[in-house]
Amino acid sequence: MLQSIKDMESFAIRATDGTIGHVMDFLFDDERWGIRYLVVDTGTWLPSRKVLISPIAIGHPDWAKKVLPVAVTKEQVKASPDIDTEKPVSRQHEMSYMAFYGYQDYWSGDALWGAVPYPSMMTPLAARSASRPGEAESDAPTSVRRDAAMRREDADPHLRSCKVVMTYSIEASDGDIGHVQGMLVDEETWAVRYLVVNTSNWWLGHLVLIAPQWIDDVRWSDGTVSVNLTRQAVKDAPPYDPAAPFDRDQELGIHKYYGRPTDWANEKQPEAGVSSHQERA
Repeated sequence: MLQSIKDMESFAIRATDGTIGHVMDFLFDDERWGIRYLVVDTGTWLPSRKVLISPIAIGHPDWAKKVLPVAVTKEQVKASPDIDTEKPVSRQHEMSYMAFYGYQDYWSGDALWGAVPYPSMMTPLAARSASRPGEAESDAPTSVRRDAAMRREDADPHLRSCKVVMTYSIEASDGDIGHVQGMLVDEETWAVRYLVVNTSNWWLGHLVLIAPQWIDDVRWSDGTVSVNLTRQAVKDAPPYDPAAPFDRDQELGIHKYYGRPTDWANEKQPEAGVSSHQERA
């Protein structure tokens, strides 16, 4: 099921022994478009501090009460590595965070979450204590894997703020078409499945959905998302109504309109050539 990032903003984060704060932003990686962390404002409990919570720790959400339960304690959150969320999060910071909570890393594999597609499938490692530095060296396979990943990624995880991207403009092949108004996230994988695009910049338009896989380029420096589609193709796309249920048939209809394949297992793919709306270079 898909959930709106905007709808999850301000959700309470409930640890195993009490509430630790509320969601204020989400960080995703710009290569696989997966939500890697929730940025949580701890309010008066830990004044002037924001902490990161990984989807690995999140249990079944209570959508009615707007609560995300997490499998950590308040004491763990309090003692967790202090990361300045106002600055880019380095790979070194991520590795310290993962080691503290005993999580496997998500970047050492081909799947969205390392070797698995869901964060709930990641097996926690034995948590390490900072007072026992030799323990990390004894975990040879994990250390080797992380060192290799760090060299491959050049210590740059490419994490981006969802809140910032939800101000970006959308550029079609023949001019501006609108701006990013929201994001839809798969509640099981925490993958960003669609950008919600407001086309009213160009005409009195409506909302449409564009998947990250259909994006040609993102100019992070000036906040522009480029798609190889004409304005007319985007204008004529099936409208998205955030107030109405969004089911799989509607989702398949969007993929069929653009002539794009789905990435769901065991799903029938749209036939080649079913649509003339896909623009090719």
